[in-house]
Amino acid sequence: MRTSFLNDRQIRPIEYRKWAHAQRHFDTRPRHRARIDELVASIPKKGLRVPIILGVDDRRFDIYVADGHHRAIALMELGTPRFPFQWYWIRNWGVRMERTEFPYHLLGR
Repeated sequence: MRTSFLNDRQIRPIEYRKWAHAQRHFDTRPRHRARIDELVASIPKKGLRVPIILGVDDRRFDIYVADGHHRAIALMELGTPRFPFQWYWIRNWGVRMERTEFPYHLLGR
């Protein structure tokens, strides 16, 4: 997945209204900032070892980072072009990790 899709229109943070809010939250909390700094130091050497988890809402077709906000911020800070990910539909009856092709067409809306 292209890291440039991590923006306030295409792939948003689920716990924050905007990516700038997530960045501000992490920057003002030393434990969170330290975690991002660790990732910024390790990703260029070892890559991103744990994929970012994306959720796709089947009602509004919104796409969110469900798990991996620290990793996403670190990737954005590094300017990394792509990242590994897994995804699932957020459905009325529950969630299930998908093994099918990601619905990339939803990113262009």
